[in-house]
Amino acid sequence: MNTPMKFTVQSTAGHKGKSLSFDAQWETVLVHAPSGDLLGILPWSAIIDRAIQNFDDREYAHSRNYPRTPLALKIRYSTPEGRQIDSLTGGIGGGGLFIESSEPLPPGTMLTVEFALPHRPGQKLRATGKVAWTRKKPERYLLFPGMGIQFIEIEEEAQKDLIELVEALNRNRLSS
Repeated sequence: MNTPMKFTVQSTAGHKGKSLSFDAQWETVLVHAPSGDLLGILPWSAIIDRAIQNFDDREYAHSRNYPRTPLALKIRYSTPEGRQIDSLTGGIGGGGLFIESSEPLPPGTMLTVEFALPHRPGQKLRATGKVAWTRKKPERYLLFPGMGIQFIEIEEEAQKDLIELVEALNRNRLSS
């Protein structure tokens, strides 16, 4: 019989007194209230996937000049051949965005993008960008296939609005 290992949270703000139990037989982490009541269960795979996603975010962070945030926006992009494709963003920042696509374009491909920010739905922003990297298949059930686009040309005012939105969304996420 497997005896779960139990660790009490000592210093993490907002979680002091809670405890984590690791059950190797079922490959789960159980979260308990200070009273001992079960608050939740996570499979190890969810924790591993989240840790890898955080690592991936840091891996690309050094090449970014602006903060980014996860945000789903409708986007239309045009290929060099003039084909127009509607899709969604998976994340956005002042220097570029991620476009979800089951058929990402090859790195180096130039394209134009058009999208609206949530607080100004009637105002379309346009930019020229290039595919900086691709993800050809879903990863770890969390990350959609698609392509990272680096802005090559974007109006200064549009970029300023985008940066302000990202900063506001990130502040809001940190405070909640």
